[in-house]
Amino acid sequence: MTPAPVARFMASLFPPSSLDACHLLDAGAGVGALSCAFLDRWASGDEFRFKETQVEAYEIDDALRGHLKETLARYAEKLPLACRVSADDFIRAAALQTMGLRRFTHAILNPPYKKINSLSDHRSILRQAGIETVNLYSAFVALALDLMQANGQLVAIIPRSFCNGPYYRPFREFILRRSALRHIHLFTSRTKAFQDDGVLQENVIIRLERGGVQGAVTISNSTDDSFSDLETHEQPFQRIVFPDDPESFIHVPTAPGHNLIELSEGVRSTLSDVKIAVSTGPVVDFRLLDHIQEGIGEDSVPLLYPAHFSGQKIEWPKEGVKRGNAIKRNAETERWLYPNGFYTVVRRFSSKEERRRIVASVVRPDAFRNAEMLGFENHLNVFHQGKKGLPEELAYGLAVFLNTTAVDDHFRRFNGHTQVNATDLRLIKYPDRTTLTALGAWARSQTTWTQAMMDEQTQRLTG
Repeated sequence: MTPAPVARFMASLFPPSSLDACHLLDAGAGVGALSCAFLDRWASGDEFRFKETQVEAYEIDDALRGHLKETLARYAEKLPLACRVSADDFIRAAALQTMGLRRFTHAILNPPYKKINSLSDHRSILRQAGIETVNLYSAFVALALDLMQANGQLVAIIPRSFCNGPYYRPFREFILRRSALRHIHLFTSRTKAFQDDGVLQENVIIRLERGGVQGAVTISNSTDDSFSDLETHEQPFQRIVFPDDPESFIHVPTAPGHNLIELSEGVRSTLSDVKIAVSTGPVVDFRLLDHIQEGIGEDSVPLLYPAHFSGQKIEWPKEGVKRGNAIKRNAETERWLYPNGFYTVVRRFSSKEERRRIVASVVRPDAFRNAEMLGFENHLNVFHQGKKGLPEELAYGLAVFLNTTAVDDHFRRFNGHTQVNATDLRLIKYPDRTTLTALGAWARSQTTWTQAMMDEQTQRLTG
């Protein structure tokens, strides 16, 4: 269900229209909150000059559909309005129509959120329609966009997960080829917006214009669905989708200014340029339970979890770690182990409202009693060189850079998850190897690093 304030805000994003007739699509309509907000705006003034409106709403739930029909019928009593409420599966119905007449002038959507099985009928139907995606919400948006007339306006509230990651790249490319991105609204708190519904996924509201010429994008943000602290600014499209980004990540800058990653000529290297790799920790503990143990033994090596790291402190072994502190070294586990050495690690998950998304730590070989090998559990990302350790100063320099405010801010612009994947870390730009090493040498000369110190020194060295 869409909260009433969100529905009204979404309806307000449509630009004024002088069309004589409006054909509105509401797929996954529920009880009609979005359609009603749109119709209320039409009825309230002269921004919409429609002489007539047709609403086509899809809802498969029988009880909700009954309320939807009653609600729209009341609007039809006082407005020149025709309504069609369908019980059809929108994906099946829309896929059959995408090669036909594109008839909708407007679409307003709060689509369902559910993964699509790779072997399901839905996945097959979507592929036949030229749509490759992994979730119902992106399927609904793609199909709705395909059914829009030229310059048709689509407003949708959807999870922010589509903005990054390899699974949603075909969907990003699909919408960016067919439409202009006009507006993105971000809710800056995941716990306050939609708290009545228990929504944990970070949501965004987007407006797309079918076949529009891409220009600047309006970015707005508010803490929650009261919109009491709404802020709005414009950004050039090049700051939303970077021209040299093969993944077409969609960034959402929350302020007009640029940050260090964008401004500095000294932060332009890829990990490949720096000759560093990053991988997800290879030890998937539930698959190797028989080999994991609480204490270290003669035939075992340290196994590192995120819980073993607190900033730059390593607490190993540690009581209360869920699975254990060590993993047996044998023929079954050997291929998952790395030689002991210096590594930089970033945990993959942060809590919902944690201050930082990227938290980097340094693994030091002297912390593990001269162990020959180490195990890195799957909830850690590991920076390495050919599955071997890094030079000490490079490991520290990398950790300092990743812990800067600029990197964290940059990451938040394209990632709405609490999850930090190795793919995300590969796509960040870095200082060159010499600069990272110099940053590490500075870090090793300090007794402690504060946030201000890390930010200042990184900015000084990257120019």
